[in-house]
Amino acid sequence: MRVLVVEDEPRMSELLHRGLTEDGHTVDVGATGAAARELLRYADYDVVVLDWGLPDVDGLSLLREWRAQGVATPVLMLTARGTAGEKVLGLRTGADDYLVKPFDFEEFVARLEALHRRASGATAGVVSLGDVEFSGVRRQLTRGGEALDLTGREFQVLRALQDRVGDVVSRSELIGTVWGPHFDGEPNVVDVYIGYLRAKLRDLGAERVSIATVRGSGYRLVVDAREHP
Repeated sequence: MRVLVVEDEPRMSELLHRGLTEDGHTVDVGATGAAARELLRYADYDVVVLDWGLPDVDGLSLLREWRAQGVATPVLMLTARGTAGEKVLGLRTGADDYLVKPFDFEEFVARLEALHRRASGATAGVVSLGDVEFSGVRRQLTRGGEALDLTGREFQVLRALQDRVGDVVSRSELIGTVWGPHFDGEPNVVDVYIGYLRAKLRDLGAERVSIATVRGSGYRLVVDAREHP
């Protein structure tokens, strides 16, 4: 998993970073809400670990902001607040799970893995795109026994195109679907991810699926469903 840890307490932050890394996961750490916003904007994460109390913004407000922007990444909240009412508030705001400090590290990892499995299950299924198979569970493209992994953003862009296969999908629609309606980065980020996807299709030797540029309009996923001799 690729995990974003948003925690301002140095000792706890270091503990989580070291433990998750030793467990084989890729970990980025942000100590403030501002740092977390920047990291989540430009990187793909499987799970976010979010502390309730941050120096510049409370975690609940940050979570509310992400959910309003359409960010669907699973979030595990960490807090010293252990009352039932506070737990309900966190979950209703958009947290996927809630863990009270101090906690057992093995339980913490097990909860993260459960969130990751649950999110992967929501994207289950294998779709045939011409001579390539698109797996939602594995986030992979497969052809002739060769598989290439997709990052979270690549997966979301391709899924948005696949949901409307054959239709033109504008850059603004892709930004709204993948990055959220309040995205204020560079619009050419879409072109960058289209380039990544084209490169992976090319590396697989795909012959019957491509992403066409419709000048001035957007992109279209083109699939030839016919079997060729």
